[in-house]
Amino acid sequence: MEIRELQWFVALAESEHVTSAAERLNIAQPTLSRALARLERRVGVALFDRQQNRLHLNKYGEVFRAHAIRAISEIDRAEQRIATLIDPDTGTIALGFLHSYGTWLIPGLLAGYHEIAPATTFELCGSAADSVVDGVRRGRLDLGVTSPRPADDSLRWMPLQDEPLSLLVPAEHRLAARHGVWMAELAAEEFLVLQPEFGLRQVADRLCEAAGFTPRIVMECTELSTLRSLVASGLGVAVVPATGDASGHPARTVSVPLADPGAFRTIGVIVPVGGPRAAVVARFYDYVRSTARPSAS
Repeated sequence: MEIRELQWFVALAESEHVTSAAERLNIAQPTLSRALARLERRVGVALFDRQQNRLHLNKYGEVFRAHAIRAISEIDRAEQRIATLIDPDTGTIALGFLHSYGTWLIPGLLAGYHEIAPATTFELCGSAADSVVDGVRRGRLDLGVTSPRPADDSLRWMPLQDEPLSLLVPAEHRLAARHGVWMAELAAEEFLVLQPEFGLRQVADRLCEAAGFTPRIVMECTELSTLRSLVASGLGVAVVPATGDASGHPARTVSVPLADPGAFRTIGVIVPVGGPRAAVVARFYDYVRSTARPSAS
């Protein structure tokens, strides 16, 4: 059974007319009729009911058509994947990243790479750290940009740069006029945080632990923009990325630099431990690694 015969059958099942299907496929009518006869002999049953000059797809034909469509689709996908493996300039990369990186880091990486490989396309997925890690581990994502470093032996981690963290406070807060603050000064504060699966929350928890206190958490949320808006409403303080302070924080808030040596999160790229398999992914991975800053730890 040839793939083209499956394609001919699907076309014939749509038109239910040999002459029109043959014209559409640009083949001779007898050629199409013989191909159909071979298929029916192979499956052992007629796939169409014949009524004068018309064909009507029967229940056996309906079953065969569903499987033929899936088979054709799988062959097409296989050809596309092989083409991607061969040509590092074309293909699609599934890239996962933390939501907050979507406003500054990811656009910069993609813009720079587009100048090198304009034919490469991307499927972008912004999510929590745990989701990005799980996506790469399970093969749903080709690579991920995340923080902190995942504790997973099945993944390879390459640090790219350190992103400083700051304390976001309401404009009228007692610390709003400060040029810097230590985490140890915040033991009595009410904290607004992301949920535990988010990398920023994990880093903030470690900073509080290193400062000798357990934070008094009053609210948890799933988006950094919501977190900032809650601070603007005077509901508490939050540890947030310092990157993009000028445009990233709402009115009625002040970003105060954290003075603790560990007040940063290391941004890194993750791939399966064996490295990228597709050439298009490997090339982009090499480009991302080339952007790493020496200060990254």
